Amino acid sequence: MDGFEFGIDIGGTFTDVVCRAPDGSIRLTKVPTTRGNPSRAVLAALETAGSEWQVPASAIRRFAHGTTVATNAVLERKGARIGLIATEGFRDVIEIGRQMRRQMYDLVLHPETPVFLAPGRYRREVRERVDAGGAVLLPLDEASVRQAVAELLALEVQAIAVCLVFSFLHPAHEQRIAEIIEEMRPGLPVSLSSEVDPAFREYERTCATGFDAYVKPLVADYLANMEAGLARAGVPATLQVMQSRGGLMSSAIARRRPVRLFLSGPAGGVVGGLDVGMGAGFRDLITVDIGGTSCDIALVSDGTPLIRAEGLIDGFTVRVPMVDVTAIGSGGGSLAWIDAAGSLRVGPQSAGSEPGPACYGRGGTQATVTDASVVLGYIDPGQFAGGSMTLQVALAADAVRRTVAEPLGMALEDAALGIHRVLNAQMAEAIRLVSIGRGIDPRGYALLPLGGGGPMHGCALAEDLGITTIIVPPHPGVLAAAGLLGAAVEHEIASAFPHACEGLDPALLSPALAALDARCRALTKAEGLAEEEVEISHAADLCYIGQSYWLEVPLRLDEPDPVGEAYQAFLAAHHRVYGHAPPLPAKFVNLRSVHRSRAGSVAGGIGLHHGAAAAPSMRPIRVRQQPHPVPAAIWQRNAIRAGDRIPGPAIIEQVDTTTLVEPGWTASLAPGGALLIRKEITA
Repeated sequence: MDGFEFGIDIGGTFTDVVCRAPDGSIRLTKVPTTRGNPSRAVLAALETAGSEWQVPASAIRRFAHGTTVATNAVLERKGARIGLIATEGFRDVIEIGRQMRRQMYDLVLHPETPVFLAPGRYRREVRERVDAGGAVLLPLDEASVRQAVAELLALEVQAIAVCLVFSFLHPAHEQRIAEIIEEMRPGLPVSLSSEVDPAFREYERTCATGFDAYVKPLVADYLANMEAGLARAGVPATLQVMQSRGGLMSSAIARRRPVRLFLSGPAGGVVGGLDVGMGAGFRDLITVDIGGTSCDIALVSDGTPLIRAEGLIDGFTVRVPMVDVTAIGSGGGSLAWIDAAGSLRVGPQSAGSEPGPACYGRGGTQATVTDASVVLGYIDPGQFAGGSMTLQVALAADAVRRTVAEPLGMALEDAALGIHRVLNAQMAEAIRLVSIGRGIDPRGYALLPLGGGGPMHGCALAEDLGITTIIVPPHPGVLAAAGLLGAAVEHEIASAFPHACEGLDPALLSPALAALDARCRALTKAEGLAEEEVEISHAADLCYIGQSYWLEVPLRLDEPDPVGEAYQAFLAAHHRVYGHAPPLPAKFVNLRSVHRSRAGSVAGGIGLHHGAAAAPSMRPIRVRQQPHPVPAAIWQRNAIRAGDRIPGPAIIEQVDTTTLVEPGWTASLAPGGALLIRKEITA
């Protein structure tokens, strides 16, 4: 390898940095996230690399980045002021939405569609019409387009989304509107639904296009600032950004497709978890990323992360391919509280980093999960975060006693244990929803906890779910950043292909896929990838005729009967997902081409700098299996050697996390450096 490679993941509290040197060695660090301008934390990391690691900026050949800027723009409502242009009669699609409503009986109803993207005064109609077969019924009236654009420009919109009826079958009208907008206001960001989401279902396509336009100016400015900062620092590497699918793309292409940056950060953790799990010999994994405020859960089946066709951002549907990550408000900073019925609750409110848990001594007064961990003896208050912070045991105990123990009439340690039990139950239920709820038995999977809090809760979660193997990465706290360097460059293009399976001539598939391949090939060429470096795969979305939702299945043209094979794969997928698969007529909905470089491996290769072998110390901890504190062996992660067996109860400490080995579980090192914790099977 020529030059250094950097993977940088920006979180809410810390920005994680992983650097791979030309000799393959790995360096790690964390720097505080700068909330006002996250790119400043990245540049601070470069300064650390230069001063402490002697890494010259000119020697950095790869720079991969995971960001939450697109997601945060939606959550904080800080996106652009956009205009929406629709076919005459369809301007209110984004407000009408679907008939499904989650708030059926609330006294005060709130919008369940993303009307904030383009309120009524920012929506305009143009005269044109295309039918369901792609034929033009009414040519585009350019005068109506110019009037609509002029009115939106008078409202000082910062971007325009264009979503016409059936434009995915006939994109010429949208393309012409884009040309007119460029004539009237050069450089104004424009998002076309025929490019953002070329598939049927008008509401979902409008939402995806609206979100793309909403975040486009903000993402463009953020990436421009990042690129300028890297250039000033003398970094020659192209800035690469993680997509929601789990692949990387250059910042230049990310500007054109910003809606694909949602869930960029969690995707890196899934990629890193897959790398570690595969290195330890496991292809079926459940990754659980527990940070300070949230828990991100994802499934990896047969070495492939599950990809869903759409995701939820702040409760709104965004039809963009995403790594199937489910997030809940459970983490180390989650607040414990008593509800009106006198029951103990944990989260979703969080103490965050300011003031943080009570034990931080920064003014926090409510009990958090971290405070409970201190009371239970799991965290050494003098060695938290590698000794960079000393925790206040008395403040933690006071918060747990005052806010939980005394109101419930419980002993202090029982209250702290109750906080952990409630949190673990919430996370276990979320794992059931993404596994059992989709027809997948979690007992056949290994649990891979990551993040600063993951390994502390691994045993409790696994036991609740019937899982017998836990894999703890060498450095769980920076795994998302490490996953960036293990991710492949990937580009995916889809298009509508409405054809019934019965009677479909397979010869029609080749030109349609060839057109998609050509578009993907142009993107990978822009990334600087040679054709021999790229792996190509195809897929199709199928559904029963009359069905509204589809399932993705592999599509291989080298099969003797590609249409028949796709139909059989659809039946198998339908049975797996829904529990039944009648042999009824089905149809193709979309075709998809995916071009990706060969993935690297870094997360599984992040070894620990082994210290001197040392016997473990001892301290009492409270575990859920015993009514009183029990003595536990306290190991340092870098002192564990191959062949060591660590039976629970035990604590394994390292700079970025603490691992709890409960009674009935035994930990040992896997060949790749991961920590394997297995359930002891009793006769």
